[in-house]
Amino acid sequence: MQPIVIKIGGHELDDETFLVALADVIQGLDQPVVIVHGGGKEISNLQAKMGIEPRYLNGVRVTDRESLTLVEMVLCGTANRRLVRYLVMGGVEAQGISGLDRGLIRAEKMQNGDVDMGFTGEVTAVRGDILLSMLEQGITPVLAPICLGPDSSYNVNADHVAGAVAGAIEAAKVVFLTNVEGVLVDGQVQPSLTVDAAEALIADGTIFGGMIPKVQTALAALGRGVPQAVITNLTGLGSHGGTVFSFESTPAKKEV
Repeated sequence: MQPIVIKIGGHELDDETFLVALADVIQGLDQPVVIVHGGGKEISNLQAKMGIEPRYLNGVRVTDRESLTLVEMVLCGTANRRLVRYLVMGGVEAQGISGLDRGLIRAEKMQNGDVDMGFTGEVTAVRGDILLSMLEQGITPVLAPICLGPDSSYNVNADHVAGAVAGAIEAAKVVFLTNVEGVLVDGQVQPSLTVDAAEALIADGTIFGGMIPKVQTALAALGRGVPQAVITNLTGLGSHGGTVFSFESTPAKKEV
């Protein structure tokens, strides 16, 4: 059975109710799962305590050397350990790792015009064999998006890592968990959207605000060879709901 990749944002990772419910949903899924998580809220809170102003460019964190230490502390430490703990307590054979372990994910410095992105990276390679071996053993990898660069660790956006991992392991789909069930059109969740239809909805303003980068991330995952990308919330994950994005116009699948 093809695996799926689930990306969890950092805003929910300190919410005990969410984590308990997440573990229950993951434990009930039939497919092998790779989890990729963020940690943005906790990173920004720690930066504030240390007197560091968080910086972003086009929604991506600019990571200077001082911030990189804090990012690694949160992603590879606090956030990852907490998520693994709740998953294991919920009956999931979860194991926390990062892109550094065994050179799992290689990255290089992100180029963004004249802006120095510091130690913010972009994925260049994923050792999918490592993840597939873990899945074959019944292990659910829980992946912190700190990756191995040629000269340092690099902080890579968790959305980008999820898409790259899904492509590398030939996942059936990648699911981006958010706080809404899916893309709404006239108040109704759209069960499926083609790339062209999604871009048209962005162009005419139906998809707007914070949903635009979420949809663009889903479409980018398709570009990495993933057959389907899904935007949904925890309820939708459990019910195989949400909005399914694909290149072809096909009904949303209830099961993979």
